[in-house]
Amino acid sequence: MSPRTFLRLFTQIQLLPVMENGEETLVGGQAVMEGVMMRAPHSYCVAVRKPGGEIVTEEMPLARISETHKIFKLPVFRGMGTLYQAMSLGIKALRFSTNAALDDPNIPADKRIGEIPTWAIAGPLLFSLISFLFLYKFVPLLLVTRLAKIYPALSGRMLFNLTDGVIRIAIFLTFLYVLSRMKDIRRMFEYHGAEHKVVFNFESGQEVTVANAQKFSTFHPRCGTSFLFVMMILAMPVYALIPFDNFAAKLVLRIVLLPLIVGVSYELIKFAAKRRGSFLATVTAPGLWLQRITTKPPADDQAAIAVRALEGAMALEKSQGGELVIA
Repeated sequence: MSPRTFLRLFTQIQLLPVMENGEETLVGGQAVMEGVMMRAPHSYCVAVRKPGGEIVTEEMPLARISETHKIFKLPVFRGMGTLYQAMSLGIKALRFSTNAALDDPNIPADKRIGEIPTWAIAGPLLFSLISFLFLYKFVPLLLVTRLAKIYPALSGRMLFNLTDGVIRIAIFLTFLYVLSRMKDIRRMFEYHGAEHKVVFNFESGQEVTVANAQKFSTFHPRCGTSFLFVMMILAMPVYALIPFDNFAAKLVLRIVLLPLIVGVSYELIKFAAKRRGSFLATVTAPGLWLQRITTKPPADDQAAIAVRALEGAMALEKSQGGELVIA
């Protein structure tokens, strides 16, 4: 695997939580490189435009994790299971889109890389996980610990973890902004916008077409961007409850408590999405504001890819006896 391909995969894996819709709904999706993955209750379809202009798709059945493992029907646990499945599916969609992107007719056949094997994803995935823990767990904790020695007022648990959270959010925002300046990532953010528009179009009950989808907003309340922001806000009071002052113990518990924060954040997002005028909807609003970075208005050909992905997922859903009905 070339360094450029490795970096491309690493960047996309880092963005998976931002790009995906982490909730078991009628339809949801995720942006990938030069394409979109759309998911119905029991199927999914990835549609990608290859460098030569050809559209390729991959459709497969997909059981909800709450149906195969009953524990993930329970509150909090369902958030953990849903995010795990969304990330797993995202890796599959990412591999498919990367293989399509590498199939460039302008590159001589003898110089093409060929398909990336599944095991080759492990390197960028492991590197992404380590980078996530380093950037969002280790670095903020280290900086606040150092600052507390200079400014003793920061030693109190509430102020310590508030500062820790502010630093974490600052790193996250800086990371997103820097990535948004990259051409490849900006195009993926446009596909992210296309996915949101098509989901809104479907949820409206109108016929799903490019023209109809383009009328809708790119900002969706169930976006992974909102989910991550809520996680970072929720982490502040949760970490304040950690009854240890030792650096290593704080770091370990931050990692151990991550699944719990994921599960509770899922419940908050789920509640806020159904009650748009509630206090929790107001609390989650900054996540929608962040979508000004992570979603961009798509071109018609990008919206067409999202429509094609939804059509593929719905066709497979129908062939399995499923029927999508808007409540």
